[in-house]
Amino acid sequence: MSKTTAATAALQKAGIAFDLHPYAYDPDAPRVGLQAAEALGVDPSQTFKTLMAEVDGKGVCVVVPSDGEVSMKKLAAHFKGKSAQMMKVPEAEKVTGFKVGGISPFGQRKTHPTAIDETAQLYDRIYINAGQRGLLLSIAPDAAAHVLNAGYVDVMAE
Repeated sequence: MSKTTAATAALQKAGIAFDLHPYAYDPDAPRVGLQAAEALGVDPSQTFKTLMAEVDGKGVCVVVPSDGEVSMKKLAAHFKGKSAQMMKVPEAEKVTGFKVGGISPFGQRKTHPTAIDETAQLYDRIYINAGQRGLLLSIAPDAAAHVLNAGYVDVMAE
């Protein structure tokens, strides 16, 4: 497994501190983020998944706890749109340069407006995919928000 990905290279270039956490990726897991949290012994609400969505047809990135679901209504409202939906897998892989199960918000092929769920602020460090299946990184939430030029937003479904 490579320890250098487009995500880790982007963070290093930006001078952002992070730690890597490899784990045994299970391609058959029903929810990859929950499987990653369990494999690393980390609280699922501290392990964040990166989802690619479209708001009024424009790509956006949203980073949310792996044990939660995104409210498409809240996501659309945050990005000042009328409707939101998940991006199709082939498109998400094309625009990010990562495979689903390994999508990171950092170092994407194309920069997307990004929102981080407000619960990230509850932790000193959050765990986010590092750009390949079986590799997470831990990072200070404010550092992640800074490098992504992202705001903290309530985007979780009730």
